Amino acid sequence: MPRFEYAPAPESRAVVDIASSYGLFIDGEFVESASGGSLKTINPATEESLADVAVADESDVDRAVRAARRAQEKVWGPMPGAERAKYLFRIARLLAERSREFAVLEVLDNGKPIREARDVDVPTAAAHFFYYAGWADKLDHAGFGPSPRPHGVAGQVIPWNFPLLMLAWKIAPALATGNTVVLKPAETTPLTALLFADLLRQAELPPGVVNIVTGAGATGAAVVAHPGVDKVAFTGSTAVGKRIAKEIAGTRKHATLELGGKAANIVFDDAPIDQAIEGIVNGIFFNQGQVCCAGSRLLVQESVAEEVVERLKARLGTLRVGDPMDKNTDVGAINSAAQLARITDLTKAGEEEGAVRWTADCALPEQGFWFAPTVFTDVSAAHRIAREEIFGPVLSVLTFRTPAEAVAKANNTPYGLSAGIWTEKGSRILSMADKLRAGVVWANTFNRFDPTSPFGGYKESGYGREGGRHGLASYLIEGSTR
Repeated sequence: MPRFEYAPAPESRAVVDIASSYGLFIDGEFVESASGGSLKTINPATEESLADVAVADESDVDRAVRAARRAQEKVWGPMPGAERAKYLFRIARLLAERSREFAVLEVLDNGKPIREARDVDVPTAAAHFFYYAGWADKLDHAGFGPSPRPHGVAGQVIPWNFPLLMLAWKIAPALATGNTVVLKPAETTPLTALLFADLLRQAELPPGVVNIVTGAGATGAAVVAHPGVDKVAFTGSTAVGKRIAKEIAGTRKHATLELGGKAANIVFDDAPIDQAIEGIVNGIFFNQGQVCCAGSRLLVQESVAEEVVERLKARLGTLRVGDPMDKNTDVGAINSAAQLARITDLTKAGEEEGAVRWTADCALPEQGFWFAPTVFTDVSAAHRIAREEIFGPVLSVLTFRTPAEAVAKANNTPYGLSAGIWTEKGSRILSMADKLRAGVVWANTFNRFDPTSPFGGYKESGYGREGGRHGLASYLIEGSTR
């Protein structure tokens, strides 16, 4: 496959003004943390320090929860749904208007390619606010009984792989249903959440409706544990999700947990190979494979396995790895040194256990955190790379002979978040989807999201759904006719 050379096409970073330091966003204002502590957030592509960000402790979280409670009881909860909708529509419009600013800041803080932030993350975030704005005055007709009620204060903890998009997934349905929010962004990617706080002031959202507390794991734990939080929403690792489930067990708190995954992308011998190759690439190398629902296990029918792998390697040889701010870049930087170390350790384990490693021949920048697209063949279900979530641009290839074997191998995982099926037979798609223990099953595509469609998993991938009408349920107490 020919490799085309592209002249550099960098996006300007002048569109975004990064402050040297940021406080906490509580009750509509940026305030200092009680302890005065801070952490640095860096650009993973260059290791350049971007800003100092305040670290919230338990007293700061308490201030935020109290502000959220006041706003929920006095302003946001009693407000008619049609009025809440106006604020959500305003937020959506402002996100669209400031999309370039948010996209550039997301790239600088996260390391993902500008094409993905510009074309996927920011537009989809805005779309979630548009979508849930439409539901705000229709909750009586959403299927949750007459006059469903909000829980009250939602404590939300989001990950670093899709900082702005996960913020929208969490905040939009919470606000539409009359809840107020205390949000804790990931410690390595807080900047778009803090820019969103500025957008909320521009939208004139009442103070206290959304509060943003930054910090590391201790801050998130304080949000989850606070007795004034009625609803917990978490996206992140399964290990942390289990700790949260134990923490809130026996309390009145409701929870939505969207955790890890080890998705199977299943290719049958009648699949359109060219289309499937693009779907495989999008499934595992989108956002450097740092996606909970990434198609990190490729299951290929034996009769076409050799052809698929060779054509996949040829396609990976054309991917451009490098500066995330360049519009031509396909694969950006790994988010942190810690994540790069985990990817490196697991790929080393794959080689030691006997899998055959192939890595794309590409020059990696000297500064920053980088990992070239990698494919393992001769993988068995016992290998760590087939069982554990790598969360990086690493694909494990397994083969199967029959649909039953494909189902057995796909379901042979503690996770159950997503799966993909590639075949020309509609009946086979429906039959396979019915047997796969995955919350989302894509047919002849992968990693496609829409605010109208619910997303969530089974088993150790968590519980609850986000997106669509189903995404309202976890933020509502069902009404009763009694």
